[in-house]
Amino acid sequence: MLKKIFVWFLLAVLGIALYASFGRAPFGENRVGPTDNPATVSAFYLKNSAEKLQTANSVTAIVVNFRGFDTLGEVTVLFLAATGLASILYRKEDEDEEGEHLPVRINLPASSIVRTGAKILFPLILLLGIYIFVHGHLTPGGGFQGGSVIATGFLLMFITYRRFGTNHKVMVWLESLSGLAFVLTGLYGLIKYGSFLQNTPDVGHLNDLVSGGLIPLIYIFIGIKVSTELTNVLDTLMNIKPKKR
Repeated sequence: MLKKIFVWFLLAVLGIALYASFGRAPFGENRVGPTDNPATVSAFYLKNSAEKLQTANSVTAIVVNFRGFDTLGEVTVLFLAATGLASILYRKEDEDEEGEHLPVRINLPASSIVRTGAKILFPLILLLGIYIFVHGHLTPGGGFQGGSVIATGFLLMFITYRRFGTNHKVMVWLESLSGLAFVLTGLYGLIKYGSFLQNTPDVGHLNDLVSGGLIPLIYIFIGIKVSTELTNVLDTLMNIKPKKR
């Protein structure tokens, strides 16, 4: 009985703390227009995204700058998920005489039409993914979206060609360096401006490709990291160890 009372007491304290915290936030107060009341959170984001950050995509400004620390956490979660999956499904890879990776998959060989189509679409898909995360501060999209598109291009090649594979060492290095670059960008803002992931004052001009300060660079790092992580996961899932004769 005493244990139940203690649990209910903790829940009540937690509920009061959450109510006090969220009760002070001005969510939903401005229903006519977000710029009518500059005290609202939405008005702050919309106003400062264009004026201070010179970022046409307000969602990007929120995700990468205003809430950039959360995005770093999301990238970390994706990394841990990919690492855990790879460690569970890891199989020793066969190599040829020169030490090159020889992937072998259970999918049936694709027809010549599918193989030709995959060759044509693969570079276009990669180009689209790069475009999405390079222009994430100007148009809808960003690092996660662009990285996912690039991973689908590699998935197309995996299911089309049984012997298509990626250089695992190169992918690991790209993933590691992009993640390190993201963290170093945050530390740069902390050291120079006193805030982690703080944007540089020289943000450029609105709607220009070179604008938004450090936001485009961060999205490029995220796009590379997400694409390499997802590609490695797909490669791990689709590779099988051939039976020894």
